[in-house]
Amino acid sequence: MQATSRFEATASLQLHALISDLHWRVRMLEGDIDEEERNAGTTDPGSPTYSMLAQALRARRDNLRISIALLEARIERTTELQRAA
Repeated sequence: MQATSRFEATASLQLHALISDLHWRVRMLEGDIDEEERNAGTTDPGSPTYSMLAQALRARRDNLRISIALLEARIERTTELQRAA
C-alpha cells in the first residue's frame, strides 16, 4: 500500500510540474503571437494578410490549452477517487 501511495504522490507531482511547464509555454507562445501580429500589422486571424506563423502559433497554443485542461481533469478525477477511497 505504501509503494502505491508514493507512486501516486510522485505521479501527481509530475503532472503538476508538467501543467506548470505547459502554462509557461502558453505564455511564451502568446508573447510570440503578439510580436508576430505587430510585425504583420494585423491581429485578425480572418484577415487575408494575417501571418501564417501567427496562425500556427495560435494553433499550438490552443492545443496546449486543451492538453492542460485534460491533465487538470485527470488530477481532479484522481483526487476525487482518493477522497472516495
